[in-house]
Amino acid sequence: MNLLLIAWKNLLQRRLASSLTALSIGLGVMLMVLVLVISGAVETAFTQRSIGYDLIVGPKGSDLQLVLSAVYRIQPPIENLPAMYLDELRNDRRVVTAVPLAFGDVTEDGSFPIVGTTDEYFQNEYLPGQKFSFQSGGQRMVKLFDAIIGADVARQNGWNTDDRFSILHGGAEGSKHDEKFTVVAVLAPTGTANDRTVFLNLDGFYAIDGHEKPVEEIEKRLRDFYAADADRLQQALTELDDYRQQLQVEEQTGTPAVAPRAMQEVTAVLVRTRPATPFDAISLSADLQKGFQAMAVNPIRPIQRLMTNVIGNVQKALMVMTGLIILVSGVSIFVSIYNSMSDRRREIAIMRALGAGRHHVFGIILAESALLCTGGAVLGWLTGHGLAVAAAPWLIRRTGLLISPWNISPWEFTLFPALAALGILVGFLPALTAYRTNVADALSQ
Repeated sequence: MNLLLIAWKNLLQRRLASSLTALSIGLGVMLMVLVLVISGAVETAFTQRSIGYDLIVGPKGSDLQLVLSAVYRIQPPIENLPAMYLDELRNDRRVVTAVPLAFGDVTEDGSFPIVGTTDEYFQNEYLPGQKFSFQSGGQRMVKLFDAIIGADVARQNGWNTDDRFSILHGGAEGSKHDEKFTVVAVLAPTGTANDRTVFLNLDGFYAIDGHEKPVEEIEKRLRDFYAADADRLQQALTELDDYRQQLQVEEQTGTPAVAPRAMQEVTAVLVRTRPATPFDAISLSADLQKGFQAMAVNPIRPIQRLMTNVIGNVQKALMVMTGLIILVSGVSIFVSIYNSMSDRRREIAIMRALGAGRHHVFGIILAESALLCTGGAVLGWLTGHGLAVAAAPWLIRRTGLLISPWNISPWEFTLFPALAALGILVGFLPALTAYRTNVADALSQ
C-alpha cells in the first residue's frame, strides 16, 4: 500500500477535522480565483485598444476623464466643443475620419447613456480589426428620431426594432423629454461600452427640446474658443446674429427658426489619421496641445496610467490579502496535524512495530498535509469558477465587463504546486515529531 493511499485512509478516519481544515484552504483559493477572474475582466477591458481610432479630441481638461467618458461612458464629459471645430478637423489633411459624439441624457428605462452621433460611427471599426454587426434592423439612422441600441440595452429592457422609448434630460428624474425615439437596429455584442449605449441620430439629438443653449451663452463660449481666430469668430457671430433675427420673426409669425452651425456643439470627436503616415497622429496631437482650444488624446496612455497607478495596485492588494488568507489556512493545517500527534503516538508505534520505517511514517504525515492543501485547493478552484459562472450574467449587466468565468489566469497554473509545497512545509514539523516517536514508550503508554 503506497504512502498516499495510507495518508488518504488516515484523513478519512478524521473526516470532520480533515474536511474543516481543507475547507479553510478552499475558501482562500475560492477568493483568489474570484479576484483573478474579475481582475482579468478589468484588465482586458482597460488594456485592450478599446477603440478603433488614433485620437480622441475634446475640450481642454483631464485626458483620463475624456477617455473614460468618450470610450467607456463611465465619467461625465468635460465640456463641449463647437460643431464648427468638427468641420475644421475634417478639413485637416492629416485626418481621414472625424466622428462626432454628443452626450448628456440617459434612457428612462435602465438609465443607459445616450450618445448622439452619425452612421459613420458604425461604418468604422470599434476595435482594431473588429467591425460592428447587427442582430436586427436596417443598420442606419435615416429619420430624425431613429436610434440604434447596444446588445445589453436590448436584452435588459426587452427592446427590439420598432420599439419606442423616452429619454431623461441629463439623467435627472422628472425631466423627461417629450420626444419619442424608435429603435431601428440592435447591435451584436461587442464586449465594449457600446453594448450598454443608445445611439441617436446627431441631428435628432440637436432637435430635442431643451438641448439648445441660450444664444448669449453660445456667443460667450465662441468668443472664448475663437479668441485667436478672428475670421472664424466673425463667421460664427454673423450666424448668431442671423439666428437672433429668425427668433424675432418666429415670435411674430410663428415661422420656426433654424439653428445655425454656430449653435451646435459636440462633446468629443473620434479621429483616425492617415494610416500611411503614422506620425500624423503625433503631429496633430502636438499642434492641439500648443493651443488652448482643444486637446487630442491617445486613448491607450491614460488607461495605462490608470491600470498602473490605481487598478493595478488594487489588484495587488487583493492578491496579497487572499494570499494571507491561504497562509493562515496553512497554519490551521499545521495546528490540526500537530495537535493530533499526541493522540496518534500509539497508532504510529504500531505501524513501526509492524515494519514501517521512520521515513515511511515521516512521508505519510507529509502526504496528509499535502493532500489537505491540494484537496482544499481543488475544491476552492472549482467553487470559485462555479461562482464566477453563476455571477457572470449579473456582473456583465451591472458593469458591462466582458467576463469569461473559465478563463484561466497564468497565476492559477502555479497555484496547485505552491499549495502542495505549502502542505509539505506546514507538515514538516508534525512529520518530524512522528519520525522521532519512541516505539517502546508509545506502546507502554
